[in-house]
Amino acid sequence: MPSLTQRVLARVPQGVRPLLVRHRRLVKFLLVGSGCFALTLLINYALRLTVLERKPVVALTAATAVGTAVSYLLHRRWSFRSSWRRREPLLFLLVSSAAIAVNVLPLIASRYLLDLREPWVSPVVQELADFLSGMVLGTFVAMLFRFWAMQRWVFTRVEQSAGTAGGAAPRPGPRMRSAEAGAGEGDA
Repeated sequence: MPSLTQRVLARVPQGVRPLLVRHRRLVKFLLVGSGCFALTLLINYALRLTVLERKPVVALTAATAVGTAVSYLLHRRWSFRSSWRRREPLLFLLVSSAAIAVNVLPLIASRYLLDLREPWVSPVVQELADFLSGMVLGTFVAMLFRFWAMQRWVFTRVEQSAGTAGGAAPRPGPRMRSAEAGAGEGDA
């Protein structure tokens, strides 16, 4: 039975398939990231509308931390399919902590440097500024940082596809672009 990835690729226009296969790690990273973005958005607004009504930076930081924990599990098992390394969780925690700081900096700047908060602006403008600075700009910049840092420092050893001898032999990740380009569409 074909994998989920193979079934999805079969529905993609044939001209786009090689591009998706060539950049499959990025595609997987973006799919996991979009799911975790939705989770973060949901948690952020659940906190902001209840217990952290007056603390938007704390709400976004907590929501981003939960989204980051979920993304670790998904990235490790699917996006980067890394073989276990003892220091991997620590490296992920360090990179993610930096990314959380990157994520909330635009919100802090919007709220406290540009004073886009009540009473200087209307509640609607404040919420729009918070969303655009924290959820959109902050998440976008943090995503770029995470993708680069995860490949560079955290998930540096990636399992080969099941079609290779042994199926789980590690190979160098970001430094072996040519080996990656030669892998088949069977990656799930």
